[in-house]
Amino acid sequence: MLKRLFWIAVGVGIGIVVVSKAQAYVKANTPDAARQFLLGPDQDHVPMRTLEGLVSEFNATRRAREAELNERYIGRQR
Repeated sequence: MLKRLFWIAVGVGIGIVVVSKAQAYVKANTPDAARQFLLGPDQDHVPMRTLEGLVSEFNATRRAREAELNERYIGRQR
């Protein structure tokens, strides 16, 4: 189990390094118009915007599923 956790941590670390290097390469070697198309106008906060989008999408899906389950099971009790 400890071996798996170690290799998962190594894989995540390598993934983070590769993504950061790829973003640095894109920022350094593409014209501004192409960078704005790929990364958006706020190029310094792409990871934070992505994380915020994922969290908000997760919360919206969770709320919808919770409402569906409440309607299904609370509706039967009445």
